[in-house]
Amino acid sequence: MIIAALTLAALSAAAIGRSAVGLREAGNPPNEALSLIVEPDDGIAPVLGPIRGASRSIDLVIYELDDPGIEEALADAAARGVAVRVILSAGYDGASSTMNADAYDFLRAHGVAVRWSPGYFSLTHEKALMIDGVRAIIMTFNLVAKYYATGRDFGIGDDDPRDVSAIERTFAADWSTSGEGREGNNGAQGDDLLWSPGAEEALLDLIRGARRSLAVYNEEMADGAVTKALIDAALRGVSVEVVMTGSSQWKWAFAELATAGAQVRVFADDPSAPLYIHAKAIVADAGMPGARAFVGSENFSTASLYDNRELGIVTIDRGVVAGVARTFAADWRAARPFVMP
Repeated sequence: MIIAALTLAALSAAAIGRSAVGLREAGNPPNEALSLIVEPDDGIAPVLGPIRGASRSIDLVIYELDDPGIEEALADAAARGVAVRVILSAGYDGASSTMNADAYDFLRAHGVAVRWSPGYFSLTHEKALMIDGVRAIIMTFNLVAKYYATGRDFGIGDDDPRDVSAIERTFAADWSTSGEGREGNNGAQGDDLLWSPGAEEALLDLIRGARRSLAVYNEEMADGAVTKALIDAALRGVSVEVVMTGSSQWKWAFAELATAGAQVRVFADDPSAPLYIHAKAIVADAGMPGARAFVGSENFSTASLYDNRELGIVTIDRGVVAGVARTFAADWRAARPFVMP
């Protein structure tokens, strides 16, 4: 499904390989084993349902877990004999964290195998669920009930056997805390996966390869190389549109983008805003042959792209690309233009 399969691709196979995105051999058709989850529209059912329906195994790695319904479903699955393993983020550098302490205690008390994330990452920020070894759900959202109603987020249901196997192998390495062969550090390659540490180059290639348009969501605009790539795209005539939640932390990056000709729109950073943009996604060249999308947990920050455990996907899947682009267009209309400081 990676665009290296297309002769029109702007991304070279060598560049993608260096960036830890699995490559589909030239000539193979795009992977149609993906489905898109749009939050808050779809609710938690796309995650809760598979947990309740699991028959053999559940593996979950999550940055933040605070949802009694999800926690109870995991406990129920363990009680009916499903092999359930959960990796909870332990905070920065593997230090003890109170963020997930209640979830950890509940799961452990109810027979769920649960471990803190390994200390060889600055932070475990990945959000991924594996069901019965045959399906993965790669999420931009955490499993925190209070955010479900207003968080703009996405998930990717992935039934590609190579992707699922790679995510499971990486989970096993992180579970063991050994990072066996550092596969746990680098992430095992599938057909479409983008792992951190080391995701920046693939995202830069995606941006640099855009010919007509870029639609960008993120929670942070703190990586200078990504901001520069977006500026360069705007200067070469690509229509660059960014939708984020406004913050004083990103105002100078927004100003640089706007000066270069990119268009930035924001939602207010207050409880009255209809949406909080938590999604991390890029659509390149929507509506054109070879259009691509990134969806994942990676924020645009040096720590997220180089130091954290993160997982995303880069795809030419038509349903995913069109769905993210359609959602972006609606959010673009609802957001207000960024005002230069």
